[in-house]
Amino acid sequence: MGPAASYLDALKLAADQSAVAENEFRSQIAARIKELEKQRAFAFRRLNLMKEVSGVIASAESEEIAVAVATAVLRAKLGWTSDSEARMAVVSGFAPVAQAMFASLAPVESEDEEKPDVIRTLAEFEAWYAETHPNPFWILFENYMPETPVVDF
Repeated sequence: MGPAASYLDALKLAADQSAVAENEFRSQIAARIKELEKQRAFAFRRLNLMKEVSGVIASAESEEIAVAVATAVLRAKLGWTSDSEARMAVVSGFAPVAQAMFASLAPVESEDEEKPDVIRTLAEFEAWYAETHPNPFWILFENYMPETPVVDF
């Protein structure tokens, strides 16, 4: 082994360390992209559900009807045609969101009156779901079944 071996070993070590650093960075980037993709998907699921629920609540004549139509939309979006204890818990957990949405449509009586914070109420529902389930609420929408056409006879 001549004198060249020591500097070649040092250069080989530097090259190997660079390859490791690049691979670690690529792995971090891939994980970050995946996280951002999930956040985007959840944000659009949140928007689309709330847009649809808002549409049906706007014509509700009472809070009770608002909650009923909101939870019907939620069930339909999730493809829930039957009930279970877990599903009933989710539906009743979502009721305060519908109540806040309905209340937010009422005219303001006085300047002191605060409108309900629908976004905070939705965030509280999501937090409750996260505490009581292994996955975030919006994962449920990944199992969404496409609507089947209604056939008239």
